[in-house]
Amino acid sequence: MRSLLIFTLVGVGAQLVDGALGMAFGVTATTLLVLSNVGAAQASAAVHLAEVGTTFASGLSHWKFKNIDWAIVGKLGAPGAVGAFLGATVLSSLSTEHAAPLMAAILVAIGTYVLLRFSLRTPLTIGTRGSSHSAKFLAPLGLFGGFIDASGGGGWGPVTTSTLLSQGKTAPRTVIGSVSASEFLVAVSASLGFLVGLREEFLQNWPVVVGLMVGGVIAAPLAAWLVSRISPALLGTAVGGVIVLTNSQKLVHFFDIHWPWSTAIYLLIVVAWVSLVVHAWRVSRAPRFAPATADPVDAAQTDPESEPVAR
Repeated sequence: MRSLLIFTLVGVGAQLVDGALGMAFGVTATTLLVLSNVGAAQASAAVHLAEVGTTFASGLSHWKFKNIDWAIVGKLGAPGAVGAFLGATVLSSLSTEHAAPLMAAILVAIGTYVLLRFSLRTPLTIGTRGSSHSAKFLAPLGLFGGFIDASGGGGWGPVTTSTLLSQGKTAPRTVIGSVSASEFLVAVSASLGFLVGLREEFLQNWPVVVGLMVGGVIAAPLAAWLVSRISPALLGTAVGGVIVLTNSQKLVHFFDIHWPWSTAIYLLIVVAWVSLVVHAWRVSRAPRFAPATADPVDAAQTDPESEPVAR
């Protein structure tokens, strides 16, 4: 019962982050589970099995509000499922000793991407019509995103959502809805891969799975409120720094780095993280002090929380 409560709290925390950013449920939950001494492969397996339920509900909601482009779902989700299955089987075949540093390295890379993406992002000009992305672009993106997501315990949202938004060809709500719907295929495929690779160990993680699911459902309304109160740039920068710092500790221990070099590494990460948080905080507050006579288009481009004006 105690472990179920702990994993429920982990699910709450991960859903708060994902609900506010539109990504990072997997990477946040996996980081917290690994810090709770759950094995690397077991943590990723539990997260993906829990996401089978959460992504189905998310995709259903986006379909109801007409936020899905099914062409994107098909071209992105099918290759993503293949990549996820491969990533799950690769991670399952590694010993705990080798899987932990590999996952930590991938999470550090993803955390760095999230950190820089939300602190130094540039305004995007997004169209309002359907996607014109070709299968040649979406298939490799889905394959890579699915593999990273399963082998690293998360990363589907940071890889695919940010890449599609940066192309400026699809409305943001359509990108988020389509990526969320396609993630259901990724979660199912990754779960099957872990089932094949872990077998009995996979079935022993039901408290983790149930806890993450329950926590995600509980936190969903609060996450919707949170996104209207806290700047996504500020929250994303803060979460990215936490992911980098916590997983870098595992790499430092793995490579047997001692004082004073270990302290220097942590200090460098903290200084860079705090600097980016301050920058994101200033950017998030800047629009409040914009003059009333400012051009509406310019104001929309400088406001990190507003959607750019389509022309």
